[in-house]
Amino acid sequence: MTPVTRVKYASAALAAALLLGLGTPAAAAHTPGRDAHRVPFTAATVTDHADGTSTVTWTAPGTRTVTIRSEGRTVARGGATGTVTVPTRTTADRRWFDLVPDRGTPLRLADRLIRLQGTANLRDAGGYRTRDGRWVRMGEVYRSDALDKLTDADLAKLRRLGVRTVLDLRMESERAAAPDRVPAGARHVVADVLAGSGTFTAMPRTPAEAEAMMVQGNRFMVSGDTAKAAYATVLDEVADGDGVLFHCTAGKDRTGWAEAALLTALGVPEETVMADYLASNTYRAAANEAVLSHLPPEQAAVYKPLLDVRPQYLNASFDEVEREFGSFRAYLRKGADLTPRELKSLERDLLVG
Repeated sequence: MTPVTRVKYASAALAAALLLGLGTPAAAAHTPGRDAHRVPFTAATVTDHADGTSTVTWTAPGTRTVTIRSEGRTVARGGATGTVTVPTRTTADRRWFDLVPDRGTPLRLADRLIRLQGTANLRDAGGYRTRDGRWVRMGEVYRSDALDKLTDADLAKLRRLGVRTVLDLRMESERAAAPDRVPAGARHVVADVLAGSGTFTAMPRTPAEAEAMMVQGNRFMVSGDTAKAAYATVLDEVADGDGVLFHCTAGKDRTGWAEAALLTALGVPEETVMADYLASNTYRAAANEAVLSHLPPEQAAVYKPLLDVRPQYLNASFDEVEREFGSFRAYLRKGADLTPRELKSLERDLLVG
């Protein structure tokens, strides 16, 4: 029998719950029906490691015990908060963990990164908590960098993961130079964000010019005509079904706004959206360094703002939403052509709890 890792109950969880205004279980103002369907986790992550282990971390104020299950086995038990590292004994494409509280709805999570030979920045769009306490379901929507270097094994893995629609946000020149490889049976849909815009076509001469170019490009992603049409297509495809993967070349700018718009529409807090956006710096660190290390220092300084994602870039997009549309809901309706019915469909299909 596989030994079960036990995690000590963290008494600080009670204090944290009180500070957050969540109260103790006895004092919580929830009806039994609501409690039965509420996801009690306020934070939870899964991180896979190169040594074949996975770390699961969780916080679930108001619970007494949390059971961690994987592949039909209980691998850990703990209290309202805990961190456990367990060995990976699976040959599956992803290792999934079910976090089962003694009260409320369980949460199903995996490491967000999809490890392929031909990509560096292919990630699950889910696994985030919304402002109202629900969670974005994992295994439904993916974001990525370019797919032209996918191996046959990569394609087979994406097919097993259920990728049925690939949305290509790149320009025609990019698509011609590096055509997508898509899983067998998947639809390939072009949603060209920058078509004919002239954005990102001239090389900046200074780091300041490079930053300004990125800021302007992120504004265009909100208010440019081709951008509005492209992101309308993205949200429409996501609302219509599961197994959607959207991507550009680096998976950070055009893809970054697609992800930010989707998560914001689902009610994910701004700081979480920003953290997800900035994570491309981590996942693309090796690829970016490989480019910069082969350039003279002066040229590398100009290129670096183009390779980075920075808070001011994403903030420029949100500022443009306010300037052009007045509110994010108005952007969804007028800019991305997302109807209230489609938004409800997104929430119904992608949110848990």
